[in-house]
Amino acid sequence: MTDVLILVGLWSIAVGAVSGFAVTLVVEKPDVLRSIGLVHQRRVFQTHLDWIIMGVLMVAVGAVASDTPDWALVLVIIGGVVNPLLFIPLGFNADIQKMIVYKVISGLSFVSLSTGLVVTAIAQTIAY
Repeated sequence: MTDVLILVGLWSIAVGAVSGFAVTLVVEKPDVLRSIGLVHQRRVFQTHLDWIIMGVLMVAVGAVASDTPDWALVLVIIGGVVNPLLFIPLGFNADIQKMIVYKVISGLSFVSLSTGLVVTAIAQTIAY
């Protein structure tokens, strides 16, 4: 499962890199993104950075998590993928974060990532 975590992490870094083009649009041609309904442009920066950060985190965890249960690594993948995605709808409508569905998905994503990382730390500590 560590190889899957690393692969997902590498793809997250790649998506983060490509999302840099959207960051360039925010800086150079903000009207282009406004024309498709993006009203909170700082969310583009947050999405871009979070994709890269989560990708690096998944690659790093995958590289050292040889003694971690697979289910914990799956939780890291879920949180590492969903967390950056949560910024995208907020770019179009900040009120989405008040919706119960958004709150539930957001909460589960953060719990998933946190639980997976804590279990990984414990498993690796026990193994060494």
